[in-house]
Amino acid sequence: MASGINFSLRCPYSDTTRLTPSSFLKNSVTSTTTTTTNLPPSSTFNDKKISFACKPRRSFVTSRSHMATEEKPVAEERMLVFVPPHPLIKHWVSVLRNEQTPCPIFKNAMAELGRLLIYEASRDWLPTVTGEIQSPMGVASVEFIDPREPVAVVPILRAGLALVEHASSILPAMKTYHLGISRDEETLQPTIYLNKLPDKFFERTRVFVVDPMLATGGTVLAALTLLKKRGVDNKHIKVISAVAAPPALQKLSENFPGLHVYTGIIDSTVNDKGFIIPGLGDAGDRSFGT
Repeated sequence: MASGINFSLRCPYSDTTRLTPSSFLKNSVTSTTTTTTNLPPSSTFNDKKISFACKPRRSFVTSRSHMATEEKPVAEERMLVFVPPHPLIKHWVSVLRNEQTPCPIFKNAMAELGRLLIYEASRDWLPTVTGEIQSPMGVASVEFIDPREPVAVVPILRAGLALVEHASSILPAMKTYHLGISRDEETLQPTIYLNKLPDKFFERTRVFVVDPMLATGGTVLAALTLLKKRGVDNKHIKVISAVAAPPALQKLSENFPGLHVYTGIIDSTVNDKGFIIPGLGDAGDRSFGT
């Protein structure tokens, strides 16, 4: 099953940055810093609006001993997909693609990629608190991650475990909720076999859903549906993936407007067995040597 899209991908970091496939998707946002390449045409997405962008920095309001976060406006009708233009992200994606990469190195590359993507996704998203402390040389204004505001990480087993392995080195205060979802090889339909989500999330909980391969979209859609039922709003969810493909992005756009997706790269095709082409194979099998 081949699928092509047209979209614009923008990033404020650099006018000369090369970003992976851009020109996918109708009705997307354009920018003077857009870099565009064409994907093989086949079918195109419908008129659902999806923007592919790198989010600008947010300024924090400093106030002594008070919360210092501002909710960044979210485009209610658009799903934003971010492909961070960092050379290390491109490097680890390339290591993962190589069929000669042995299992231990593959698993480490997945963990490193996840750490970088979570870093980018959390750049302007984490709750902070400001104040003053005494340094050895004087009084200093400081800003800390607020441990009172919950941050949840939901890895989708098995492969999600590898991508999320280094998350704790990025997120000082986090809780991990495991979610096991398998995919039928014939029907490609997801089955939930393990659910460690709480019955209800705190209303301001920020949730990272970690699913390495966004191929047909069934698995991540099932996960996000469970989160919605437990009170998590779209704007409080960010999806982290190693590789994404059009069918999954289409389903997410249709069902979860305002969602943010961070991925290492976007490939244009999913085959009839539900694998991304060229992709990187079965992320779970290659991570755990099975």
